[in-house]
Amino acid sequence: MTTSDNKNGKSRLEQIARRVMQENGFLADFSTAVLDELSKIQNITAGSLMIKKDLRQLLWASIDNDDSKDLDQLTVAEVLPGNSIKIYVAVADVDNLVKKNSAIDQHAHQNTTSIYTAGKTFPMLPENLSTNLTSLNYQEDRPAIIIEMTVSDSGDIQGSDIYPATVRNHAKLAYNAVAAWLDGKNPEPDNVIKVDPSLADNLRVQDKVAQKLRAKRHLRGALELQTLEARPIFDGDEIKDLQVDETNRAKEIIEDFMIAANDITALFLKSKQIPSLRRIVRTPKRWDRIVEIVKQNNFQLPADPDSKALADFLVKQKATDPLRFPDLCLVIIKLLGSGEYVVELPGETSPGHFGLAVKDYTHSTAPNRRFPDLITQRILKSVLNTTQMPYSLTDLTELASHCTQKEDDANKVERQVAKSAAAMLLSSRINSQFDAICTGAGDHGTWVRIFQPPVEGRLFSGFEGIDVGNKLKVKLVHVDIDKGFIDFEKVL
Repeated sequence: MTTSDNKNGKSRLEQIARRVMQENGFLADFSTAVLDELSKIQNITAGSLMIKKDLRQLLWASIDNDDSKDLDQLTVAEVLPGNSIKIYVAVADVDNLVKKNSAIDQHAHQNTTSIYTAGKTFPMLPENLSTNLTSLNYQEDRPAIIIEMTVSDSGDIQGSDIYPATVRNHAKLAYNAVAAWLDGKNPEPDNVIKVDPSLADNLRVQDKVAQKLRAKRHLRGALELQTLEARPIFDGDEIKDLQVDETNRAKEIIEDFMIAANDITALFLKSKQIPSLRRIVRTPKRWDRIVEIVKQNNFQLPADPDSKALADFLVKQKATDPLRFPDLCLVIIKLLGSGEYVVELPGETSPGHFGLAVKDYTHSTAPNRRFPDLITQRILKSVLNTTQMPYSLTDLTELASHCTQKEDDANKVERQVAKSAAAMLLSSRINSQFDAICTGAGDHGTWVRIFQPPVEGRLFSGFEGIDVGNKLKVKLVHVDIDKGFIDFEKVL
């Protein structure tokens, strides 16, 4: 890689992202029709969006990444008499402004998701919507769909409700700062205590409830999977490093509440005998290989798929070998298979989500950046408002297939651009040797991940007899930045 390539790294990655998006059938830019439609939406005043139920007085707060601007959710806790706690989740009412079959909706239908690449983020909705008018922004009044859940002291959900309301974000918080505060490493997370000291107390309650929900899910067999999600660090336009985003207690608050909210939404639609989208992860086809890998770590799994047994192993292994745990999780994830969207009809039961150990699950909490969530929101609102179903059964079936395919395509784009970024970083280290683990083996090739930096590439030679989970030493032999190729060979 030339010095010029390095200095223009981010710009080059954006060019690569645009090319790969086009190859996978995505729209990288918004059409004139979308922009014209957007200009009319901008004229809507906040007052015209007011909904009858006013919950603006609650101590709502958002917790997201440091640089996130598309705020889909707010949360707040209310301590009830006895030992129960009510958790409120507010989800941005995107459908309020993005109407079905509008030009903006057609763009969202085509892409189905925001695409986050090392070079640029390509939002599903125009930024003046996703980061402004439909985002639950700090000190702004916004319409939202509220999912209430009453959680017992043991972590059981005792009751729930869903309804529209107007909300106001009183604190825009970041995961890392809140997590450091919860862990006692930071006395003041962002502006929480400065704005309202009671917000700090509320966050502690939310953390307590989230941990109970998480513990309850693990008892049912939910898998605790941890992977190395690395993002490029730039100095201006020049890539300098790959930084791993690690899980923390603040992320777990949002994750646990969103899982519960999605479960409640799915069960609500089921109770109304309404066809709807479900998010599923099927029983793994390569369970036998998972059994083999687990056996190599001195643990025995049953012959038939059992999420509870696998969950118990993961908890044990995380404590035993935390350094290698993310790599083990990556192998397990590959063998579990991808998630997908399916339609559940009244009276039927979908396969459920193997990894979460949940039978009824949908995607409903991120309508600014995922089209399935917007679809579910429209179905939900039709039930709440007793209006006609917005989608026919044929529509939903086609949408489930389309959204599954486009999610797979989006993952390809993000992975390829991430590999281009990694290739940039590794281009000066040809012939260097690394410790690695096999993350994929099949007809399309054998793949390994090196540990430092955490980068995945193809095992170009020496792959005979190598299977998922095997550890080996490899040498970097070739990179191609534009194609995102990183090639290794096995060191004998």
